[in-house]
Amino acid sequence: MQENIVDAGEGNFSQDPFLSSHLAWEAFRSLASDRKRQTLVDCTAGSSTFNAGAILVLSTLLSDLLRRETSAKRVGIVLPPGIGALVSNLAVTFAGKSPVNLNFSLGREALESSIERADIDLILTAEIVKKRLVDFPWTDDILDVGSILKGFSKFTLAMRSFAFAMMPISWAASWLGIPRKGGGEEAALLFTSGSSGMPKGVVLSHRNILANCAQIRDTDLFPAGETLLANLPIFHSFGFTISVWFCLIQGVRLVTLPSPLDVKGSLKAIREQEVTTLLGTPTFLRPYLRRAKEGDFDSIKFVIAGAEKTPEGFSEKWEKEADCVYLEGYGLTETSPVLCVNLPGERDGQSLKKTGAVGKLLPGLKARVVDPDSGEVLAPSQTGILHFRGPNVFERYLGEPEKTAEVLDQDGWFATGDLGSFDEDGFLRIEGRLSRFSKVGGEMVPHGRVEEAVIEALGLDNEDQPIVAVAGRADPTKGEALVLLTTVEIDSNQLSSLLSEKGLANLWIPKEIKRIDEIPVLSTGKLDLKAISELATSD
Repeated sequence: MQENIVDAGEGNFSQDPFLSSHLAWEAFRSLASDRKRQTLVDCTAGSSTFNAGAILVLSTLLSDLLRRETSAKRVGIVLPPGIGALVSNLAVTFAGKSPVNLNFSLGREALESSIERADIDLILTAEIVKKRLVDFPWTDDILDVGSILKGFSKFTLAMRSFAFAMMPISWAASWLGIPRKGGGEEAALLFTSGSSGMPKGVVLSHRNILANCAQIRDTDLFPAGETLLANLPIFHSFGFTISVWFCLIQGVRLVTLPSPLDVKGSLKAIREQEVTTLLGTPTFLRPYLRRAKEGDFDSIKFVIAGAEKTPEGFSEKWEKEADCVYLEGYGLTETSPVLCVNLPGERDGQSLKKTGAVGKLLPGLKARVVDPDSGEVLAPSQTGILHFRGPNVFERYLGEPEKTAEVLDQDGWFATGDLGSFDEDGFLRIEGRLSRFSKVGGEMVPHGRVEEAVIEALGLDNEDQPIVAVAGRADPTKGEALVLLTTVEIDSNQLSSLLSEKGLANLWIPKEIKRIDEIPVLSTGKLDLKAISELATSD
């Protein structure tokens, strides 16, 4: 059995004393050790710059207020990326509580359920956000972070800053009650995107998030002093771990914008702030190529894409037109989130990236491939359900022990629901979600591959937004049938001929085409699989 395990040193890595620390202490120590370091440039309106000392002062003062305001274990946060969101997450953690960054793009029912399950009685937000989210189920107790931060007197700010200047870091942390030991205690609650159902509450510990920070650090992908464009939502696990905790702890400079959809603003920030690293999903990245002007990407060293599979040919197109390296990675909310990522450069004469792969395992992880029908552990080169084990793997879903047991066994192996395999060099290739396959006439047909074939056949690969999606519906003769949802007119006979000419098997060609106004997409950039399935199966 052991020969079928892909091991990146999980045993030794899991013993690292760093993993028993607390996010609050690690972030506090990093900020306090270099208070003049430029830490954040908020490009929400113009550009406001904050050094580490200012963020430390504002966060600890807000933390003092939170301790008085609520005794609850968790505090809700409804804010886009920026100084307010960064300070709020720090303040909640400094107070020994868990931040819950709520996905405000979800429907009211899902949000009400999330707030109730998390037992949240206080939400940190801003008045402008509150006015825009007219249907949001706000709690009775709301704090306007913008007003609070502006309301601190100059004397109060000066005195807190003076205290940090005069006291050793350890003394200052003790004076303010900054927690130092976290380990397996809850650090944050993140709700999944709900792409295939009601969002689940993923409980992440300090050990989980610190482990992922250490794993990413050990790749040398983001050395201190780099500048990251942080425009992914904080309720997105990628945005939460990397754009908040990793950058704060490792000294990576942040440039924030409220939304990844603001391509014009993002390009302006990249140019003016000399951003070196860009994060995103292929859906969010595609419009950059269309709107970028010469010189916009001069400072960018590489872009890291995740959360959805990169369409065939897109990485090559990006590298040619943007003239910077495209690195695809892979992770899930339940793994804090990063599991694998391609890396720039070479090691021992071998490239650290492969087109079509999502990279090698991060340090400290084990992986195995399991047959979805029999549960047998397969050879890594065979395709099956991917299982992972390591210190960044979550321990439970909030209040859902049955769902936890479905994906997490007693030995700590997490079943992702994704199909994939490892090649001879250890690179992981993702075939797609098991839920994104249909069994047609006994053959497993991947929806994503069919979508790519349709887009290529019809020359639709230059669109900013998704224009096709494939789902399955029950079929009395073949078990399942493919349904093609599209926002453009497509002639069924013409499509069948084109796909056949390209060698697509007959079982893979959708026979039913439905025209709709738009393809449902989540705020994270991923397809809304639940909504797509409902459209495909509705009369």
